[in-house]
Amino acid sequence: MSGTALSSLGDVTAAPLLGSSAFPLMIRPAVGMREPLQWGASHREAIESLVHEYGAVLFRGFSLCGPTDFEAFVDAICPAEWVEYREASTPRSNVGGHVSTSTEYPANLRIYVHNENSHVTSWPLYLFFHCVRPAEEGGYTPLADCQRVWKRLPETLRAQFAEKGWLYRRNFAPGSSFTWQKTFGLTTWEELERYCDENYMTLMQQNGVVSVRYRRWASLPHVRTGEMTWFNHGTFFNPHAQESRLKAMVLAMGEDRRPYNTYYGDGTCVEAETIGVLDEAYTRETVSFPWEAGDVLMLDNMRIAHGRMSYRGQREVLVTMKHKIRCEDVVPCELYRAPR
Repeated sequence: MSGTALSSLGDVTAAPLLGSSAFPLMIRPAVGMREPLQWGASHREAIESLVHEYGAVLFRGFSLCGPTDFEAFVDAICPAEWVEYREASTPRSNVGGHVSTSTEYPANLRIYVHNENSHVTSWPLYLFFHCVRPAEEGGYTPLADCQRVWKRLPETLRAQFAEKGWLYRRNFAPGSSFTWQKTFGLTTWEELERYCDENYMTLMQQNGVVSVRYRRWASLPHVRTGEMTWFNHGTFFNPHAQESRLKAMVLAMGEDRRPYNTYYGDGTCVEAETIGVLDEAYTRETVSFPWEAGDVLMLDNMRIAHGRMSYRGQREVLVTMKHKIRCEDVVPCELYRAPR
């Protein structure tokens, strides 16, 4: 634990939330804190240092409630630029300012762990969650340390993905819930062609189905620390990682109509056994904890993947993002143009 960063935090207590895991680090006011925004703004550098050391920091007991408090607190502790949600794959609703709902997805289904926008040519370095109302049962936000996931994978598998990367495919069939217009925030075909060209995507249209393919990395050096991290959406979008009740349905759709699919970067299929190895690595490096109303969680998005467990009852968790990282800051993006 960084003694220098902790000693400069002022009148708070800090300790790992879970005794069996080093993260997340929980910070609580030692006494009632009247000015959480002032405290946050005064300790930005220490907070940032701790986020990169632990991967995740949970602020609990700071008397924060709702989108206005959340946005103001995030801006106090992290003055970097706000980051937009790109290439939407799940629905969210803006609730004011730069704050939106977390993924609106059926409560009885889990959301697989993933790093936000890790398959896009820019992504947030910092991701923030705020629990307004915890679920009656479940609804935790599991967190996986992707540096440890990368280290856990067999060396041969790491080398294979380092050479090939991942190939993503998204299909937009007539009547699908997500159109390409909604996904990319565009209105004309010409805009879509330009977007795909600028973001190293291959655009196709056949039998009324619009498809995009794009090759991306499997792992990257962390932009701050230089440590290798398993940073991708490859497992998240692969049908073999779906819960059993969804897997058969998705596989039955066929290659050309599945909303999402992933392959090795050369276009060959990723074996179900390989997805199983990746799933096992994620599972072994994942922790979770029950939310409390008022919690704010700050994640190093290049290191920590997040998801959502199924739940019962009402649940309200908000999200916002900061500090845009561009592909070019880390790796030459043109190396990842999809094969035609």
